[in-house]
Amino acid sequence: MAVIGLGRFGTSLARELVKQGSEVLGIDADPRNVQRCADDLTHTAVADTTDREALDQLGVPEFRLAVVGIGSDLESSILTTSLLADFRIPRIWAKATSRQHGRILERVGAHNVVLPEHDMGERVAHLVTGRMLDFIQFDEDFAMVKTLAPSAITGKTLSASRLRTKFDITVVAIKRPGAEFTYATEDSAVSAGDMLVVAGRTAEVERFADLA
Repeated sequence: MAVIGLGRFGTSLARELVKQGSEVLGIDADPRNVQRCADDLTHTAVADTTDREALDQLGVPEFRLAVVGIGSDLESSILTTSLLADFRIPRIWAKATSRQHGRILERVGAHNVVLPEHDMGERVAHLVTGRMLDFIQFDEDFAMVKTLAPSAITGKTLSASRLRTKFDITVVAIKRPGAEFTYATEDSAVSAGDMLVVAGRTAEVERFADLA
């Protein structure tokens, strides 16, 4: 796969992909960024990724997955994504710096758009309140949170606590102190100090986390 743009986001992504066993071609217009990643990635190249011929010479049209990690240069981000779409690459991921930028990337051919700063800001906002130990939003109105079990349900099974009826949420997993996470069932009993992974509509999982 190709990772285009080796700033902080692109570099971190490319290195992690290599750790997971993927072969990665990292491309950036700045030789310093490329040099920094040369020993970590499968292949690296210095190139102007808004130049069709340059991408052709690197074999980018043959890739099935490409990630555009260009953030600060909006024109380069959009033009590069558009060229990848022209190459009919099956899966194009692109980093956006704003929702408007993201909408433009989708219009020119990106299949998936990520807003790392925006998404991390939302996640941290939920964590700094202390109500949750972790927060992941999968859609505009669906999330999964990790939170301590509230005292209102300790000593009860999940069935007896009637969480789906009262809160319209589902407990996915339970972790006892000092133990590993296990899948939750209706017969799972909740004890003080247990950690729960809960899924549901964002407002409902937030309301449940408030109990803790």
